[in-house]
Amino acid sequence: MKTILVTFLGIIFTACSTTSSTDSQKNMISEPEVVAAQQAWCKALLDISSTYDKSGKQAASDLASKVIDEAYFYQDGPVLFKPTLTTNPQTFRTTKEGALSYFVGGDPNFPDDKGFALGGWQKCEIANAAINITGDSASSVGKVHFTNKNGEVTTVDKS
Repeated sequence: MKTILVTFLGIIFTACSTTSSTDSQKNMISEPEVVAAQQAWCKALLDISSTYDKSGKQAASDLASKVIDEAYFYQDGPVLFKPTLTTNPQTFRTTKEGALSYFVGGDPNFPDDKGFALGGWQKCEIANAAINITGDSASSVGKVHFTNKNGEVTTVDKS
């Protein structure tokens, strides 16, 4: 089994593969693993959004905190996270508190945050323009399309 850390929109996902491989291939990332990490990010966003709709802000905040702990690894130090749709002067979120505020809002240190994950998102689709894999590292660029409960689509660039 190999374990791969894949970043997507600032999140580090752990992807595990049970396929056998030679020593030279054991740390290789595959395109399906990159896509799976991207889909996991979308699922996490949709789960936070639906939890908010069904169970309220505290439940959504608890779930977002868990997702951040499992995916961002702030416990290891600052994270180089530039969230979707943030603006100066609070563009980057190098702390867990900043990331949590971005997803669910409510932190007075980030007064412009309304809670991106609370947007009533019903659908999240990845449209990769390219995926570049070099051994144990992968990068991608493309678009993410978010559809809310009113059918309105927000499209963002991502890397």
